[in-house]
Amino acid sequence: MEGRKLPRRERDKLRQRREILTAALGLFAQKGYHNVSMHEVAGKSEFSIGTLYKFFPNKEELYRELVVEESDRFHSEMVRVLEGPGDELERLREYIRAKGEIFEGSVTFIRLFLAETWGPSLDGKGRPQEEVMKRRLDILDRLAAIFAEGVEKGRFRALGAPHHLAVALDSTINGFLLLGLGQEPFRYPEDPSLILDIFLKGLIKS
Repeated sequence: MEGRKLPRRERDKLRQRREILTAALGLFAQKGYHNVSMHEVAGKSEFSIGTLYKFFPNKEELYRELVVEESDRFHSEMVRVLEGPGDELERLREYIRAKGEIFEGSVTFIRLFLAETWGPSLDGKGRPQEEVMKRRLDILDRLAAIFAEGVEKGRFRALGAPHHLAVALDSTINGFLLLGLGQEPFRYPEDPSLILDIFLKGLIKS
């Protein structure tokens, strides 16, 4: 039955799992993935090592689950925006705003992810990058659908394939996000129209 409340035991298990992942994220971000042991994660989360292993059989699986869960959260929020109300421009503008907002709220995780998952120590860790890429490709498909709608309705010029337009816009957004990640505090344009205008209008005077 939809909306049924989980039994207390299940709620407790979910809470414990989340506390373990939160503790692991803090340790990985502070010391680096390779410098953290499962015993340290157990101590930080205030659970026994036995309880920790009931949730995660090894450190690689713990890291993979951390990445996948954060990726799922990000993906769900982006889908909500892209499938939400508004015309094509409004949804693109909201996508730019929401992506910056979720990055700002996840700076610790994203810095860890970029350093550990796409960095020189890529191998192992349950290969979570494959799961992340699936979700990224789905988002690009949804962005492409918005561009296709805009072209079909005559709002956008058909400058290229919708998928290429989606990649171009998302790459522009990511450029601003990566720049912001390198600053303290994280900085990102407050008005999404800045990025959208650069992409849609360009810098050449007509």
